[in-house]
Amino acid sequence: MSNHDDIREKIRSNILKYSQKSGYKINPDEKIVSMIIEGLAKNKLRYGYAYCPCRVVTGDPADDRKIICPCIYHRDEIARDGLCHCQLYTSPDYEPSR
Repeated sequence: MSNHDDIREKIRSNILKYSQKSGYKINPDEKIVSMIIEGLAKNKLRYGYAYCPCRVVTGDPADDRKIICPCIYHRDEIARDGLCHCQLYTSPDYEPSR
């Protein structure tokens, strides 16, 4: 297994743990979840942190700390929209539109 595969597995595990702890659900669309995990893994390899792939990494450690998944914005976004900006985490009652 490659280092990239290991990182993806660790990220998926962390996402599941956070979901259980926080009460947020993980998006039921596995295609979206896989894309986000891939982006998080690439950022972890590139920058050393699993920065949200939907946010711009500025290079300023204080600013960038805010976008380590789960980012500081996800709670407000879920409360407002039912899911976070990258669509990884959802509210417990979120129902995707078909």
